Order: sequence, then C-alpha cells, then structure tokens
Amino acid sequence: DYKLTYYTPEYETKDTDILAAFRVTPQPGVPPEEAGAAVAAESSTGTWTTVWTDGLTSLDRYKGRCYGLEPVAGEENQYIAYVAYPLDLFEEGSVTNLFTSIVGNVFGFKALRALPLEDLQIPTSYTKTFQGPPHGIQVERNKLNKYGRPL
Repeated sequence: DYKLTYYTPEYETKDTDILAAFRVTPQPGVPPEEAGAAVAAESSTGTWTTVWTDGLTSLDRYKGRCYGLEPVAGEENQYIAYVAYPLDLFEEGSVTNLFTSIVGNVFGFKALRALPLEDLQIPTSYTKTFQGPPHGIQVERNKLNKYGRPL
C-alpha cells in the first residue's frame, strides 16, 4: 500500500525539488490517491520486494512524494498527480538518468491504464549541471536550420 508512504498532501515543495505532473488514469477499483502514490513510489524508491539496503538509507530523504491530485475537467477517472522528487535521486548532468528515473519505470505499472507526463519543472541549480551540445548552440541551430525558437 503505497498511499501510506508516498501520498503526502501536506508536503510543501522546495526550490530544489524536481516537480512532475502526470495525467493519471487508474484501473477500475484503484483509488486516485493510491495511483498517485504508486507513481511517486515506482519512479523513486518504491519496489515490490524487500531490499537489504533499506536500513542503510533514509527513505524520507530520497522518496518521491505525490503532494497533490486534481481531477481533470471533463474527463472521467483522470487526475493530475503532482509529484516532487529530491535532487539527491538524480545524477548531475545526466538527462538520461533524469528521464529514465521519472518516466522509464512507471509506464508499465499495472494499477494504471494511462500515465502521460504533462509537465516537468527542473530547478535552475540542476539544469546548470548539464553541459549542453558539444559544439555550442549556434552550431546545433545551423545543423538543424532552426532559429529564433526553442529547438
């Protein structure tokens, strides 16, 4: 039961948290709080089995937290689940690690019918650890022939 550990509506987000918004469609019979908590768990520290290292680290320090749920207007059984992740979960400078951790594991979770990632907010302190294109942005724009807009 992930809800007891990972659903924390009283949590106040920090400037250093990575914030994700998922559109959650739970399977029939799965409460939205459990579905949101499962997303937070499965994309951070949750696992289906006991791990011997559980006693060596602080779950509270590393766990993702579903801190909010809102019904999607006009959609039956769909919710926006807001999940906060501590920066310590992620390797600095690795976009691959970030996205693999947040979206790589949870999309196969059986309690959910659908789980698109709607929004992601990354703290400036973390984005500064990314090196960017090896040749600079202008070379990348020239290669792609894309100017005056985001790539």
